[in-house]
Amino acid sequence: MRRGGAFSVVARPSGEPLSFKVGLAARDNSKIVSRRKQMNQPGMAWLVYALMTVGAWGLYGLLLHSGQMGMGDPVNGRYKAFLFVGIAYVVTAVLAPIIVLVVNGASWSFPMKGAAWSLIAGVAGAVGAFCVLLAFGAKGTPTVVMSIIFAGAPVVNAVVAMAWHPPAGGLSSIRWQFVAGILLAALGGCLVTLYKPDPPKPKAAVTAPANAAPVSGQS
Repeated sequence: MRRGGAFSVVARPSGEPLSFKVGLAARDNSKIVSRRKQMNQPGMAWLVYALMTVGAWGLYGLLLHSGQMGMGDPVNGRYKAFLFVGIAYVVTAVLAPIIVLVVNGASWSFPMKGAAWSLIAGVAGAVGAFCVLLAFGAKGTPTVVMSIIFAGAPVVNAVVAMAWHPPAGGLSSIRWQFVAGILLAALGGCLVTLYKPDPPKPKAAVTAPANAAPVSGQS
């Protein structure tokens, strides 16, 4: 308000000048913008989840082989173990997402494209788990089998991903370090296959001497 050629600050009913409130609002808006920028940044959470996946999948083959051997059935033990893998999938991949969707209040609409690709991904994962059991049943050891899988899977993923989603600038924009990494991964799988450690020797069964006298319970 202008009085006598000079400007004065209009006070609010709370006694605080308008300029002070404007300053507070501007500072609050800057904090909100800063928080939104921080939320949009990827951060390092993805790395934590990726390392958790490395740990889980790194133990997967060893645990699966232990389950197969624990069934005590040389012929059908692998199928029995795979049955319990399916039960674990129902608990972790069906019930858990349903609970999360209910808690988040998500809609129950599933587009056909997303559902179809998700089912295909699930089938691919299940086929891979079953093939791991078949490899174990064919006398493959967890050390060799899982090393080959984890060396070859990134190569397949990289090639298929580039075919489906070409990089910006085309294939010519791919750096040589990326190609070298793929070749080194394939070389690692070959080295593991060629120079795999020998399996442990079977323990000799302990048998009683043939001339041992039978133990009689009579005195």
